[in-house]
Formats: sequence, structure tokens, C-alpha cells
Amino acid sequence: MFYYVLKYVLLGPLLRLLFRPRIQGLDNIPADGAAIVAGNHLSFSDHFLMPAIIRRRITFLAKAEYFTGPGVKGRLTATFFRSAGQIPVDRSGKEAGRAAIREGLGVLGKGELLGIYPEGTRSHDGRLYKGKVGVAVMAIKAQVPVVPCAMVGTFEIQPPGQKIPNIKQVTIRFGEPLDFSRYAGLENEKAAVRAVTDEIMYAILGLSGQEYVDRYAAEVKAEEAERAPTRKFPRLRR
Repeated sequence: MFYYVLKYVLLGPLLRLLFRPRIQGLDNIPADGAAIVAGNHLSFSDHFLMPAIIRRRITFLAKAEYFTGPGVKGRLTATFFRSAGQIPVDRSGKEAGRAAIREGLGVLGKGELLGIYPEGTRSHDGRLYKGKVGVAVMAIKAQVPVVPCAMVGTFEIQPPGQKIPNIKQVTIRFGEPLDFSRYAGLENEKAAVRAVTDEIMYAILGLSGQEYVDRYAAEVKAEEAERAPTRKFPRLRR
């Protein structure tokens, strides 16, 4: 119930008023039945803008950190994300990836929409990074279409580290559903899931116009963090 209060009464109308999203290809999302909406991830705002304009309810796999924050703020954040239909996912290790796939297949098994960001994390520089194969495993195993989505302009309204978004117009584009039925039964084949994932990322790239990086975003972030100069504090005089 709270999901629909957020969508139609509280958050949805406010987001539409502030960011005046230009929406393209919304009819590409199936009116009923299970499907995956796979999008680029440029901003914290993406979690709210896409669900606000989709007619159907959509459930996202969200990072577990949103549900485990300390103190009152952490509890409020966790309550908000759960009420908004988000599922916590631990992103560390192979078993965590399998758990995320199980959760996603559970959503699809109920004939619902599942939202996922194949990059696995927000882009820290506005570029599109290599997709992780979980989205392909779910699409093949559940035999559901994948609708590519591009958020355009959300990096500019709320880049990483910025808490209060800038008020600018954004664009949300949905591409034609991708059919991977030809890969039925191949969800455990590395070559097959890589091919499906790359096709999904290519479709997102065509919608977003971003620069593409054929590496995982988390790896690039880690390398850049290591290269970042360590802040040096002046030596105190005694």
C-alpha cells in the first residue's frame, strides 16, 4: 500500500513537478506479465525517478547498505526502501550474486516487473561500464523479455556525493524488449550469459549515448581510489 502512496500521492507527483521528465518508449514495457527493466545507473535519484513514471509496480534489487545503516537515519532509510518495494542484496562474493539471482527470480516468478542495474553500482564519472551477468542468468532462466532503459541527465542533477539534487529536466528512454528465448537452457554457459549481457548493455548504450568502458565499474573505482593522493596533515608544533 505504501508503495502506491509514494508513487501517486507523495513522491511521484513531486518528482514529476521538479524534474519534468521527458519520457520516451514507455509503451515498450509490457502491460502485464514478468519482465526485466535493465538500466544505466548514474545517480541516487534513479531509484525514484524510474519507478515514478512506470505505470506498473516495479521491484528493484538494491544494495544491502541501504538497509543496514546505523541510528535513526539508518532505520528510516531501511523502512523507506522496504516500503518502496526494494529488496536488499549483498554485493560481496559469489554466493551473494547467487542470492540476488534467487531474489530476482522470485519476483519474476510472480509475474512482476524486476528492475536491475547491470553495472552493479553507480557510475562515478558518467560513463557506461561493463555489465555483470546476473541479469542474463535471470532473463534466460525465467524466459522473460528485457527492456533496456537509459536515464539521461540524472548524473548532472545528482552526481556521486551530492545529497541535494539540482533541479533540471531529465530524460528517461525505454527501448524495445529484447527476446533471449534462443538461449533457453544456457543460463549456466559462460559464453551465452556474457553474450546476452553485452547485448543488453549495447542496447542501453544506444539509448543513453554514453561513453562505454569495457571494464567493471567497481574495479575502476577501486583503482582510482588507490591512486588518489593521501591527504597529508601538517605536523603540529610542540
